[in-house]
Amino acid sequence: MLEKGKINIRQFTILVALLTVGDSILILPAVPAMEAKQDAWISGIVGLLVGMLVVYLVGTVGRMYPGLNLIEYNAKLLGTWAGTAVSLVFLAYMFYNAAGLVRIIGDFMTTHIIPETPIDAIHILFLGVIAMGLRLGIEAVARAGEIFFPWFVLLFLGLVLFLFPQIDTKQLQPILAEGIKPVLRGSLFSASNPYMELVAFLMIFPYVNKTEKIRKYFVSGALIGGIVLVIMIALSILVLGYDYSSRNMYPSYTLAKQISIGRFIERLEAIMAVMWILTLFIKTSIYVYVIQLGLAQVLKLKEFRALALPLAFIIAASATYFSPNIAHFSQFTTAYWPYLDMTFSIGMPLLLLGANAVRQKGGGI
Repeated sequence: MLEKGKINIRQFTILVALLTVGDSILILPAVPAMEAKQDAWISGIVGLLVGMLVVYLVGTVGRMYPGLNLIEYNAKLLGTWAGTAVSLVFLAYMFYNAAGLVRIIGDFMTTHIIPETPIDAIHILFLGVIAMGLRLGIEAVARAGEIFFPWFVLLFLGLVLFLFPQIDTKQLQPILAEGIKPVLRGSLFSASNPYMELVAFLMIFPYVNKTEKIRKYFVSGALIGGIVLVIMIALSILVLGYDYSSRNMYPSYTLAKQISIGRFIERLEAIMAVMWILTLFIKTSIYVYVIQLGLAQVLKLKEFRALALPLAFIIAASATYFSPNIAHFSQFTTAYWPYLDMTFSIGMPLLLLGANAVRQKGGGI
């Protein structure tokens, strides 16, 4: 086993919660608001319920062989050649996700925070810090998540508390005015982006203590993150309204700008920016870790941590050319990305479960 480190079940649950929130806390409210309008919060709840089913499915796959990760599953259940092919496609999907996340943070920072800074500098700095952490293994990432999580909770509760006076319940009316179909369309992205991408944890399950309880805590972590996202969608509609939320690429960031307490506590969008950077750091770290570990296993290398820095530079370069502009990127992610997520979070686990059933029926052949 290339990875010698172990993380405890609490650290694992925190990582799952932070990865679920990830980039979704900033960009998610816009999509269901576009489709379901004032019923976007219902789309968020439907997406959460569907997401829990997907998470349960992924957790079931993770319990089949507690000591193996996804790359080893593929080789064991699908054979050497087919297993290697599926593993390489999965790693390409992880690479695509990582590059997309880095592009998102680059576009956000150059648009709202430091517009005069070259986007490549942001990519290199962000991934450089991640590479430094990943050279220390999964334990370092888990401990970072453990440190970040209380701060995230504190900032999130503060954001909700400060926005409470701005809430207008009339923004939710009329409920289901256009029927259930817009709600279901809005729930597609609400289910795919946060929850289906948790399939990455199939590479981490073997390195968690108490693997017999792993599915329970996997679902619990996803549920914690999902509740945060549903609250953010509801707040966006209650404060900004569905029209403004749907037309804004970063509605949650705009939401934080609405805070005004006694004309003294105002413009606390930095709260949202810090929350988002913390969760995005953990999510990108997990993706890059999965790529470096999986690539080392496929290539049968004796060491995987040395791949962190080269991968960081490759992802940084790829993120720059990921999409010609942010508008094209946003359109692509909302139109096509959910189906890509479903392929790997539903299709691949079902394939592995089916292969395992055939293997057991055939007496291990």
